[in-house]
Amino acid sequence: MNWRWKEEYLDLILVPTGLLIMFSYHLFLLYRYLRFPHTTVMGCEDHYKRVWVEKTMQLDAKDRGTAISVINSNIIASTNMTSVSLVLSSLIGTWIGSSSGKSILSSSVIYGDTRMTITSYKYISLLSCFLVAFASFVQMLRNYTLAAFLISMPHCEIPASYVQKAVIKGSNYWVIGLRALYFATTLIMWIFGPISMFISSVIMVAVLRNLDTTSTEPYLFQSRFRHQNCLMVGEELVTVNRAFGHQERTM
Repeated sequence: MNWRWKEEYLDLILVPTGLLIMFSYHLFLLYRYLRFPHTTVMGCEDHYKRVWVEKTMQLDAKDRGTAISVINSNIIASTNMTSVSLVLSSLIGTWIGSSSGKSILSSSVIYGDTRMTITSYKYISLLSCFLVAFASFVQMLRNYTLAAFLISMPHCEIPASYVQKAVIKGSNYWVIGLRALYFATTLIMWIFGPISMFISSVIMVAVLRNLDTTSTEPYLFQSRFRHQNCLMVGEELVTVNRAFGHQERTM
């Protein structure tokens, strides 16, 4: 029985290998995030956001305008990314529905499987990634909106843990949406052939490995007014008045 190499076999070898590399890296990153969060950028960001919420909730509701502005900027970013993901999903869905016959992306220039069935798989995979990104950004928008409501609630003691939970969940959905777009980037390269898809997966993992890890210890934010030789303005005035009163009593 003679076995002949066909270029269609590249899709069966390189595409699953590239996806396996991407999934394996993200499983490793998830393990590091859960077990050793301070060695990842996401873990450090969660630490900073928890401290930010804790310090913000120590202010009066009328003094939290800056915090509301920060949350609004994240809501705007989430809205923009949601719109982008929805538009791309609609374009790909329209493309799948109106495609027929051979397309320019299945020309002889591409070394790999150019059958229409495989081309449909490429589009469906892209559509799935963009839909996951859309759903993630919508959930981020929901959680940050809840955090804005809680922070701006007047005449009420809101536990900081409630706001922290909403902010952290929103940031986690933001990360999931971005990761879906990263997967979509490698799948876009699959349209131009399995070799380009595999190379882009390796490059993507190498870049993300450098961006997702950190060796810097998270900073422990302490109030700048609580050092040994420093007092808050009100405390300084009280101390000075007590000193004058003590001098008057001794004279």
